[in-house]
Amino acid sequence: MAVKGKDKEPLDLVEIRKRINGIDERLQTLINERATIAQQVGVAKGELGSAVDYYRPEREAEVLRGVLDRNDGPMRDEEMLRLFREIMSACLAQQEPLKIGFLGPEGTFTQTAVFKHFGHSVRALPFHTIDEVFQEVECGAADFGVVPIENSTEGSVNNTLDMFLTSPLKISGEIELKIEQHLMGNMQGLENIERICAHEQSLAQCRGWLREYLPHVELIGVSSNAAGARRARDEEGTAAIGPEVAADVYELKIMVNNIEDKPDNATRFLVVGRNLLAASGDDKTTLLVSTDDTAGGAGVLHNLLLPMAEQGVSMTRIESRPSRRRKWDYVFFIDIEGHAEEEPVASALAKLEKNSSLFRVLGAYPKAIG
Repeated sequence: MAVKGKDKEPLDLVEIRKRINGIDERLQTLINERATIAQQVGVAKGELGSAVDYYRPEREAEVLRGVLDRNDGPMRDEEMLRLFREIMSACLAQQEPLKIGFLGPEGTFTQTAVFKHFGHSVRALPFHTIDEVFQEVECGAADFGVVPIENSTEGSVNNTLDMFLTSPLKISGEIELKIEQHLMGNMQGLENIERICAHEQSLAQCRGWLREYLPHVELIGVSSNAAGARRARDEEGTAAIGPEVAADVYELKIMVNNIEDKPDNATRFLVVGRNLLAASGDDKTTLLVSTDDTAGGAGVLHNLLLPMAEQGVSMTRIESRPSRRRKWDYVFFIDIEGHAEEEPVASALAKLEKNSSLFRVLGAYPKAIG
């Protein structure tokens, strides 16, 4: 190794940086080559009209699973997935950015879920309610929608479930997001915090940390973490709790990372679209079913689900909701392993449909990746 002089670097470090520069150049060339080929895919498919016509979630899932299979480090799977999602997002956006409706406002965990699943080269459209997200996707103003369906500690989001009773939309994907709560504000230290504004659920999820480190600070529940972040931006002495995207949107600094009491807390989101998807190789199917006698107890449900047991199909989740047809009448939302059009799921569903007064495949879609 050469001796380092006052203004010189070791020769081996200079060589390493040359190698990095060369790799960067090759990466840039390959990314542009990929983008060119993606354009050719669009040409091969003809004049389809908009970005949603070129987007294939099942194909994207196959690509991302391949990324995971090939990754030997040192980069973590999570980081490698994020990089490839952004590359695919940017390539698709050459045609036209996808329009993704989500339960807003900006700066919420749902917006974080949008970017995790679709990358940042999309138009993220915030809406006030879950109903609005469904409506905008139904009418074509948004290509897809992202809505919460369940939290690992709080349970199901009933409003999302109920929308499927009347909406023609299909489930096009799922997103699992680890809920990381960050304390954010514009003050210099914790001692300058007078109040914290956040959604009641976030305050509850951070109660232990707040009790230990900020026991005398006023806690104020607001309509969303985004609303809390806006107050933190505009009010002296106010801090907020929420996702990293809220700090970016409202120009706040993150004062303390990960103040949630349960580090394994996660929320599952659904991607809703207008069409059923082809199989991707590792899928999940969601059903909406009922019988004429859902008040008949466990025996009725057992008989209803028997075809899946006979075919060896695994059920991962079941939820009941009032049918809205008559009192004490219920429907069941069921998640199963496999794709609706592939065996043995297809045979099981054919038998299940015969036993049901209501039977709908709400979606067959790739399992959440990363």
